[in-house]
This record gives sequence, structure tokens and C-alpha cells, in this order.
Amino acid sequence: MDHILSIVLFTPLVGLIVLLFIPGSNTRAVKLWANAASFIGFLVSLPLVFQFDRTKDFQFVERANWIPSIGASYHLGIDGLSMLLVMLTTLLGFLSILSSWTAITERLKEYYAFFLLLQVGMLGVFMALDFLLFFVFWETVLVPMYFIIAIWGGQRRLYSAIKFMIFTLIGSVLMLLGILALYFQYYSQYQVYSFDIFDLMKANPPAAMAWWIFWAFFVGFAVKVPMFPFHTWLPDAHTEAPTAGSVILASVLLKMGTYGFLRFSLPLLPDTSKNPKVVTVMAVLSIIGIVYGALACLMQKDWKKLVAYSSVSHLGFCTLGIFALNPEGIQGSILQQINHGISTGMLFLIVGVVYERRHTREIKEYGGLIRVMPVFTIVFLIAALSSMGMPPLNGFIGEITILQGAYQMSLNWAFWGVLGIALGAAYLLWLFQRTMLGEIGEKNKLLKDLSWREIAVFVPLIVWAFWIGLYPKPFFSVLERPAAQIVERVRPGYYAEHHLVNPLTSGVVAER
Repeated sequence: MDHILSIVLFTPLVGLIVLLFIPGSNTRAVKLWANAASFIGFLVSLPLVFQFDRTKDFQFVERANWIPSIGASYHLGIDGLSMLLVMLTTLLGFLSILSSWTAITERLKEYYAFFLLLQVGMLGVFMALDFLLFFVFWETVLVPMYFIIAIWGGQRRLYSAIKFMIFTLIGSVLMLLGILALYFQYYSQYQVYSFDIFDLMKANPPAAMAWWIFWAFFVGFAVKVPMFPFHTWLPDAHTEAPTAGSVILASVLLKMGTYGFLRFSLPLLPDTSKNPKVVTVMAVLSIIGIVYGALACLMQKDWKKLVAYSSVSHLGFCTLGIFALNPEGIQGSILQQINHGISTGMLFLIVGVVYERRHTREIKEYGGLIRVMPVFTIVFLIAALSSMGMPPLNGFIGEITILQGAYQMSLNWAFWGVLGIALGAAYLLWLFQRTMLGEIGEKNKLLKDLSWREIAVFVPLIVWAFWIGLYPKPFFSVLERPAAQIVERVRPGYYAEHHLVNPLTSGVVAER
């Protein structure tokens, strides 16, 4: 299918344009169209899965002149890494909008319009192969997310929205400076202006300049992940955002940072990325995030804030896997990004369900919910087990693969990773025990169990969690080639040196 990426990218935008012509007073029509548009957006992305060829590099490539005078083009394409993130975006976008059916009661038209615009920005980030185009989509995401938090958030919504915007803008400005430095470095060597990623890979900046460009990228991506110590905007934004905003923020927006490391930092600056000092700093910050995030979870009294801090811990695993700089670490990191989107998306949806019924997130206000909400309890248990990495669910596959890659780099890395997993099990089991088990309070005795619409929101995520946990082979098959490209770019000859099969050549270098 020609231009399939453009179709997937702009379907939510078409839905947004149609939505503008629907009277805001007709709330049912607004809801129905917004849900239909997001579901169509998911459906049109499905051919990417069925037509994807795991033996090829970037596919469904589209290119057109955009601003030729400065070397910027409309250049789209996806590999295995971006394909999985695009599918995560289209599915979670639809489920987030579906979960808003009863949660949002004011200014519905504007709410759904911002969500559809957010979808366009996120998809563009994962598809763009032109650095300037990537940056435009990266910044586009900020605007709708700011308004979703600031208008439909909790009591401290303005503070949280402004904090989110300031942190992200500072990171974006530094990242733009890094992009321009690389852009002019390429021009100085080839006398051609280009923002194309494949052109910029040919640039060979001096070591000192490459060092500063790497850290400029680092700030932009680390704020988005968010890595310690750039994480402080996250608990506030998560806690104050409406449920769907928290879901899409955790499940997709945070992956833009880890994606940036994999798509840009490592391939464009390979020598700096493998510098022992850089690797050590990244590993230390990742490990601090893993342990600190988990310990912070154990201290929380707010259900939603606990889930928010868990993202700091889980994304620490993803960045640790990236800077293991080996196939296992990188594949595990990418898969764990998908896993985090599934499990944490479910956890935020769970918080949203009880908040709609009780209008409180205080953990102490709950207890014994298994007596009145048995289906909800089962869903919560599956989400918790998925998040803590218990087989046969998805989290186990991602974490064990990351630990395998981390162990190859350092026993200490693996030790702290295992400690983080143990702490993760502790805070999730503690949360489950406090809310689902024990005596039930008077205010909770009349709570209703999940409705059919709410069950429909959870089912795709539960199915995906078990699929990855029981049969992860298709996902590793899709990720093998992009992971190999990154590894060979950063560590040339890695497969030959370690006597491994190189998926880029499809030949056996040697037996293990």
C-alpha cells in the first residue's frame, strides 16, 4: 500500500478536522466520533504488522521535499523498533479515548480534539527520518498534553502542567542546539545542508564537539524518559492529569525519550556513546532511578502517585539495557518499553476506575474490594503481576533479557537490577494487599464492578501481556535486526568478536 505511513499518521488529524464541525452541545456525537476516529486510526495501522518484513531495514519509506533550501524533507520510515512503538501508540490512543467515556464531562469537544492532535505528534516522532521533522513532531506533543493536564487535571493541574512544559522545553532547546551542531558539522564536511538521519550518520564531528552534542541530546531525551534527576515533573504530571492523560503519558510519551537514545544518540554519536565514562554515568543514573523509584513507591499514600513513581523505576531498566550496548540489552530494553506501556497503562486505568467511583486516591480509603469488585480484582492482579515481572506475563521476558545484557557488562549492574525487581514486587504486593484484601469499609460496600465498556478497555492489554509472556518469539524476531544495526554501529565487529549469528548478514560467523 502506497503512503501507508502518511495514512496512519494523518488519520487522527482527519478525525480532528471532522470533530471541529460537530456541535459541542451534541456530546454523544462528539464521543462517538472521537472513539470512532481513534479506532479507525488503530485499524489503518494493522497492515504495518502484516506487511512488515523482518529481514529488511526501514520500510514503507516516503520522501518528499519540505524545505529544500535548508535540507529538510518529509521523510518517513519504520523499522522493527518504531513499528512496535507505532502499534503501541495507536492501540493505547484508542483505549485512552475509550476510557474517557464517563470520566470527562466538561468541554468534551476540546478534550477529544487535543487527544487526536496528541496522537498525530506521537506517531510522527516514531516515523520521522528527518531530524527537523522529528523535532517538529516532538514539540507538537507538548501543546495538547499541556492543555489536557491544565484544563482537565486535578486541583494542582496548572502547577503540574507548567512544570511539565518548562522541564520539557528546556530539554528540547538543548536538543535543538545539538541537532544544529551536527547539521552544520555535516555541511562543513560535505558542503550540503541536510537534516536526514542517514546523511547525519556520515558526519564525523571532532571528539570534543561530539561529547557536547551527546550531552545536549541526553538532556532532551532524559527529561522525557524521565531519568534521575530529571524526573521530578513526572509524579506531579501523572497525579494531576486525567486518567487517559496519565495512561498515554506513561505508555507512549515516556518512550519518546528512550526511542531518542536508540534512534539518534547511539547511531549518530557511536564513539561517544561507548565511551566508558558515558556508559558509567548512564548506568549509574539508571540504577539510581531503578532503586530510588521503587523506594519512593513504598512511601506513597496516593495510589496514583505510587504508579507514577513506578515508571521512574521501570524506565531505569530500559535505559540500563540500552547502554549495555549488546543485543540482549537493547532488545530487552525495547521490549520492556512495550511491556511498560501495557502494564502501567493498565495500572493507571485501574486507578481511574476506582477514582470515578470514590473520588479519592488515598490508599487507606480502600480495602476488601475483592468482595464487591471481583472482576476488577482479577484485572488488577494481572496488571500487578505483569508490572512486577512474573511469568508467564510480559514483564518477565523484558526484565530477564535486560538482566542478561546487563550481566555481560557488569555483575553490579545485574545485582542492582535484581534488587529493583524485588522492590517492585514489594510495593505492588503491598498495594494489592491494602486495597483488595482485608476488611471492607462502609463507603466501599456499594461499589460497582467493571462495566462491559471498562472490560473492553482492559481485554486487549491483558491479551497482549500474555502473548508476550507466553510467546515472545515474534517480537524478538522483529527486534533482532534493528538491535543488531545499533550494536554494529556502536561496536563494529561485535558479532564476529563474540562468535554470534549476525542478522544483518544472515550468516553464521561462528558457533557459540
